[in-house]
Amino acid sequence: MLRIAWALAKWIWLQLKELPLRAAVALGCSGLGEPPRPDQLLKAYCIVLPVGLLTWWAIPQFTLVMTPSIHAWAVRGDPGPIHKGDLVSFMLTNAVAGPKPVSVTKYVLCMPGERLDMIEKPSVGGHTWDGWYFCDGKLLGVSKPYGRKGQKLDHYQPKGVIIPSGYAYVGSSHPDGFDSRYYGPVAIDQLTRMEKML
Repeated sequence: MLRIAWALAKWIWLQLKELPLRAAVALGCSGLGEPPRPDQLLKAYCIVLPVGLLTWWAIPQFTLVMTPSIHAWAVRGDPGPIHKGDLVSFMLTNAVAGPKPVSVTKYVLCMPGERLDMIEKPSVGGHTWDGWYFCDGKLLGVSKPYGRKGQKLDHYQPKGVIIPSGYAYVGSSHPDGFDSRYYGPVAIDQLTRMEKML
């Protein structure tokens, strides 16, 4: 066993030792034992470095949206005050969303000072109840008793409340959206205003 470990370590060391030579060949020489070609290395740097720097800068600039509940494929931060109808992102901690906090993007549908009502109606099957959510009388969405994976969903149950200062109801018109219908209003200071890119 010790002999196998030693042979493996020796092989890894040889591979690592030859790595700079292989990199030099790949970037500056036409083959092993051939004279170096600095012009090839310069051309490679001129292509690889700008692409790498642009990628390094661009990736943090936007967020890919992995849900069909909003009408965007990619969004980016857009600092400023949050208004009704704005796209916002925040970290959601909820057992239905998974064991770790997840970043979600939603629309702000009801703001502080507006009246949030919920009316319970029997579900299509008749064995459970759905919540119908209204902001100042305008329908925001309807909860579902079960998620897409069959898990039971408990809907948020306000009884004609005014949304308190510092909170907002977030969601979308998508019937499968997991939003304030299930976890209630979210603190505005946890929301980041977003702008649609694609």
